Amino acid sequence: MNSLSVPAVTQAGFNMTVGPPTSVSSPQQEKELLYRWILDLNSLESRETALLELSRKRDAIPELAPLLWNSFGTIAALLQEIVQIYPYIHPPVLSAHQSNRVCHALALLQCVASHPDTRAQFLQTSIPLYLYSFLHTSCRSRPFEYLRLTSLGVIGALVKTDDADVIAFLLHTEIIPLCLRIMETGSELSKTVATFILQKILLDDTGLAYICQTYERFAHVASILNKMVQFLARERSARLLKPVVRCYTRLADNPRARQALATTLPDALRDDTFQLRQTLQLAPATQDLFPPQTAN
Repeated sequence: MNSLSVPAVTQAGFNMTVGPPTSVSSPQQEKELLYRWILDLNSLESRETALLELSRKRDAIPELAPLLWNSFGTIAALLQEIVQIYPYIHPPVLSAHQSNRVCHALALLQCVASHPDTRAQFLQTSIPLYLYSFLHTSCRSRPFEYLRLTSLGVIGALVKTDDADVIAFLLHTEIIPLCLRIMETGSELSKTVATFILQKILLDDTGLAYICQTYERFAHVASILNKMVQFLARERSARLLKPVVRCYTRLADNPRARQALATTLPDALRDDTFQLRQTLQLAPATQDLFPPQTAN
């Protein structure tokens, strides 16, 4: 799933349009407006509009992440947006408006997480841990699904960079069991992002060794992947199938895991259910995990 982009979750879900788009007439005015929005994050009265505008334009402003990180009070304001909805997730009474607003804040944190100049500091301050309360939720209403998906997007932005420090950080947290639960129970898009995160952890040698260190860890991962294959046999999704298969092929790089997969690989991956050899490029070392269909 190397080509998978972390979904632009802040553009999906609810209608987030508030009034006509802002129009500026010169680069200098755009810069001044950008600085104004960042300053407005420190004001409770103007923060909501600033969150909306900055999250809308984050992909068009390459320097946004360093500006957010180095501006006085900005990260604290974004964290305030996160923690102030904790009381609404247990019991699950989060409204669509609340979900939209905090997801704008999460989108800005995703920007910080993915930027090479701010990623290390983002990890050092353990900010991703603030998102885990959202990943623990199980309510299937749209506001909660959107919240989980956007939170996964932040973690996905981190692992997409192929930074060993990111994987080392995540392995000391509960991200693997959280992703496995979402892979089992989440929406298709949430399953896809959670599987992408697991795949990127597995692609790191330390991550692969961690998951295969004990049979219990391997068995948990293999069990969830098996359930996903069963799901995909009913609900076809090439977008989700690719990271699932790539998780299996990476597990096969570990000798003990490969031996276990020889007897536990789902039948749907052994037969022609998904036509894997026609739709996916498999590494030569793992092609025998998915043998071609033979004539009866």
